[in-house]
Amino acid sequence: MNRILFFYKKSKIPISKMELDEIDLKILWQLQENSNLTTKELASKVNLSSTPVFERVKRLEKEGIIQKYSALIDLEKLGGYFPVFCNIRLTQHNKNNGLAFLEAINSIPEVTECYNISGDFDFMIKLYVRTMKEYQEFVINKLGVLDFISHHHTTFVLGTLKNKGFVPMK
Repeated sequence: MNRILFFYKKSKIPISKMELDEIDLKILWQLQENSNLTTKELASKVNLSSTPVFERVKRLEKEGIIQKYSALIDLEKLGGYFPVFCNIRLTQHNKNNGLAFLEAINSIPEVTECYNISGDFDFMIKLYVRTMKEYQEFVINKLGVLDFISHHHTTFVLGTLKNKGFVPMK
């Protein structure tokens, strides 16, 4: 049985109708590879002068296409965190449960990503833990208190084979 739920929260960022050209895509690609590039370095990589590149980046930020800049962390060096994926099924598919789930998940700092998915489950969350005990406490104290969750299924990541951390621009 395939089930798809869609719950959208109103956003203050307008949906962009901006057309992206080849230069915009090159800029996005370069910034995903290294968001610490100076405007001058970025301009050199996309074969433009600094001023138009600066203006394009500011436009991409203003339009909400570039939402933030972040760093990719080596989890082993940080203390052995490992990713956990947890698929979640709601008790009922209705607006109240969907909105309650969104509110709850957004208030749980351990959850780093959440996706509305199709298939046997309704949502997939991602979090990072250091131990199985830490995950057990998360399930009991965070997920276990949410009465609109009927079932969850957990997948522990044994090793990361590829994590580029960006979307390929075409």
